[in-house]
Amino acid sequence: SGNYYNQGEIRKKELEQSCSLLGITASDVTVLDHRDLPDNPALEWDTQLLAAFVLKHIEANNINLVVTFDAGGVSGHANHISLYTALRYKCCFEIFVLFLCLGCRVVVLESVNLFRKYISVLDVPVSCLLPRDALFILTEEETEQARRAMRCHRSQLLWFRHIYMLFSRYMVINSLRLL
Repeated sequence: SGNYYNQGEIRKKELEQSCSLLGITASDVTVLDHRDLPDNPALEWDTQLLAAFVLKHIEANNINLVVTFDAGGVSGHANHISLYTALRYKCCFEIFVLFLCLGCRVVVLESVNLFRKYISVLDVPVSCLLPRDALFILTEEETEQARRAMRCHRSQLLWFRHIYMLFSRYMVINSLRLL
């Protein structure tokens, strides 16, 4: 539930506000609150437990596309990396056939080095030249909508996240690859 610093309830509300701004209704938002999956940037989550939750959610909601982090977690956040590990585990082992039967694809957001991460639109030429399965370049309007959605997460808007919103390529450019 995002209870890092005991802010779980605040973060749930912020998530719902952010999703609403992006056109996602509260009924389509699932917040998982499990004692073995604590919100902590330094802790890795149990791969099998997380994979089971994700698969159950995919099946229950007829999801056909999952977008997650890659092995770098974009920022090195252990919880983000755990999501990638869980999906890779499920894709590569016993559930691979089920993913194919459900028609569910998994794509991962590619982590880039620190220099590329903070050159914003200047990363477009590099991103266009490098191999990837999908590349999304947001319009100015879409970028502003993403910034408004980020601002909903007031409890997490520390000084460095303001810099992120101004200069990060992820606010404008996202390159993905199939898992």
